[in-house]
Amino acid sequence: MEQVSVLIVGVGGQGTLLTSKIYGHLAKEEGLDVKASEVHGMAQRGGSVVTYVKYGKQIFSPLVEEGKADIIMAFELLEALRWRKYLKKGGRLVVGSQRINPMPVITGTMKYPENAVDVIRAECPGALIIDALSIAKEAGNKKSINIVMLGAVAALGEFDKSRWINAIKEISPKGFLDVNLRAFEGGYVAGSSAGAGTGAGANAGIGAGA
Repeated sequence: MEQVSVLIVGVGGQGTLLTSKIYGHLAKEEGLDVKASEVHGMAQRGGSVVTYVKYGKQIFSPLVEEGKADIIMAFELLEALRWRKYLKKGGRLVVGSQRINPMPVITGTMKYPENAVDVIRAECPGALIIDALSIAKEAGNKKSINIVMLGAVAALGEFDKSRWINAIKEISPKGFLDVNLRAFEGGYVAGSSAGAGTGAGANAGIGAGA
């Protein structure tokens, strides 16, 4: 493995930073060099945020250039649209179908793109789109969307499932461990059943979310 570049994108309050910590911890436990960025963008709740995780034999910078991301985890549809150009040819886009209106939409200065899913499917036909919000609610906490997304990414099969679970146990806040493990399992099942490991481009549980 030379290096793998991962973008984790969402809005403030969706847990992108915790996700990057779990991802980075797992890679380190696998004996890989890891570099992760700080959160960029408006970190307050509702603002767009992105974290970078890069791992491999030797990593000098966590930053990921446009068209170079092996994996993009987008916790919200509009964020998937904003960052899709960073995905490399043959890369994997895993998207949560939740829709969160940014401030310009709330104030009426712009409209949320109603065709977001269609655009994602057209430009990234191998994208996996899951209703992470519903899965998180079933697990017991709607805020565990980020762990649901990790489960879907784990279904890609790069690391053994048990290694992901160990990383969640190490990094997850103890009071949320049980629900996070359920959320991870729900995401893993969604990713596996939708063909995440085969690049089939299937979609699981499409829904707007709120």
